[in-house]
Amino acid sequence: MNLAEAKALAKEKIHTRPNTCGRLGGKIAIVTGGAQGFGFGIAEQLYSEGASVVLADINEELAKTSAARLGERALGLKVDVSNPQSVEELVIDTVAHFGGIDIFVSNAGVLKAGSLEDLTPEQFAFVTKVNYDGYFYCAKYASEIMKAQHEADDEKWFDIIQINSKSGLTGSKNNFAYAGGKFGGIGLTQSFALELVDYHIKVNAICPGNFYDGPLWSDPEKGLFVQYLNAGKVPGAKTIEDVKEFYLSKSPIRRGCTPEDVAKALFYCVEQCYETGQALPVTGGQTMLK
Repeated sequence: MNLAEAKALAKEKIHTRPNTCGRLGGKIAIVTGGAQGFGFGIAEQLYSEGASVVLADINEELAKTSAARLGERALGLKVDVSNPQSVEELVIDTVAHFGGIDIFVSNAGVLKAGSLEDLTPEQFAFVTKVNYDGYFYCAKYASEIMKAQHEADDEKWFDIIQINSKSGLTGSKNNFAYAGGKFGGIGLTQSFALELVDYHIKVNAICPGNFYDGPLWSDPEKGLFVQYLNAGKVPGAKTIEDVKEFYLSKSPIRRGCTPEDVAKALFYCVEQCYETGQALPVTGGQTMLK
């Protein structure tokens, strides 16, 4: 199946999909980076509210295993979001399996911390390719299917949601590659929203605080606690616990963000039909809009 055939199938299936119970009953969602961490937590919440969910991840084996944990309405597929052909294939395979796309959650991301002196051009390009270019590829191909569905039913609304970061709202010392891409992601969100609203496609970003229990932060070899300690990001920190306490102290609520916190923001984005182009903080008060 090619993209044109996928668009035709999505138009054909828009009125014949099986319905399920829940707030998102009958909807079809893709979550990139969905095999573990925030991505899996978000996919789990979407599934629990009745959506059929594709867990898309560069780790295909883990994506399939995680999908099996959810149930028969979940599917694990491989994707490399830094590769436009891979993203296009993900969209086509999703339509072939489920019949369309209602919600696309662009969650996959990477981080390399380091100073201007230490971070290499290759590391900077890697982070940007995944976090910034990857979001563009996801929005590009997902919107093709959503536009086709709009042609078949101009009453329905569809959603592209980027899982951004509090680092997309304020600068981050020794973390400029990540923060710069996330700032850029909000620019893309606002621009995509203006372009796609006539097709009933809402585009919003959610900016979570730190998910300390996930592998991004807690991996003992590559996690951010280790990276930030080694990069000297936290003044005076001697141990990982010093780094963690420093970040916990930044939030008035004094805990990390969870997938459940992000899911509540995501449900808001999907359920309302009078908001687009927004960057919604979910930071426990650590980052407040001005």
